[in-house]
Amino acid sequence: MDAHRQRGFTVLEIAIVVLIVGFLLAGVLKGQEMITSAKVKRVAGQLDEVHAAYLGFQDRFKALPGDYSEANLTLDCGSPCLRGNGDSRIRASETPVNGSQAHEDLLVWTHLAASGFLKGDYRMIDGESLSTDKNSPKNAYQIYLQIAFDGRYGMNDGGTVRHNLKTGGQIPVNVINELDRKVDDGKPYKGAFQFSTYQGNSAESPTEGGVSTCTNAIDLESDWNVQGGNTNCGAATLM
Repeated sequence: MDAHRQRGFTVLEIAIVVLIVGFLLAGVLKGQEMITSAKVKRVAGQLDEVHAAYLGFQDRFKALPGDYSEANLTLDCGSPCLRGNGDSRIRASETPVNGSQAHEDLLVWTHLAASGFLKGDYRMIDGESLSTDKNSPKNAYQIYLQIAFDGRYGMNDGGTVRHNLKTGGQIPVNVINELDRKVDDGKPYKGAFQFSTYQGNSAESPTEGGVSTCTNAIDLESDWNVQGGNTNCGAATLM
């Protein structure tokens, strides 16, 4: 018999290898879970900050940011502050009254920043119609947020018309799923946190009801399509 013949692995050696591989996989999965959790907390923290600023402004001025018709009299924007028309609605295409702005959804960030309720130095220019880094904040994925009085959320953007804060798109579905579970009921078409096609920039809008879209069906009982792995999802939280 050849004394130098290579012998096979023993049962003990195989068990040790399997154990090591198991520990490595567990570590990788735990690391991914921690990364997702950190992203969820970051998005949730920003939404909470904006919501608190919105309520604080409303309480102090008895008006809505963006829609505030006396902003030029009470807020310091570095120059006469642009104002809304005071109809208690923050709209993306408002009817101007006596020089008020049409895009109150952009002006809202100027009012929140100028009042000190929101961190940042956002300043809308007279007549602006598009979000920019100078007039609007971005989510953790570099997409602009929006507050507006509309129904652009829920199934086929058919939500009840009301004030809502949109996260903007480009949020991975696993992150938005965990965020929904954290702040609401985990269902994309139910509760106060729902799917929205609002994209927040010129990129493709989030999609719904398919194999690789953000939701796995278009009905009240559908779920966020985590298995599809979509990286361009968005939602709206009701104000």
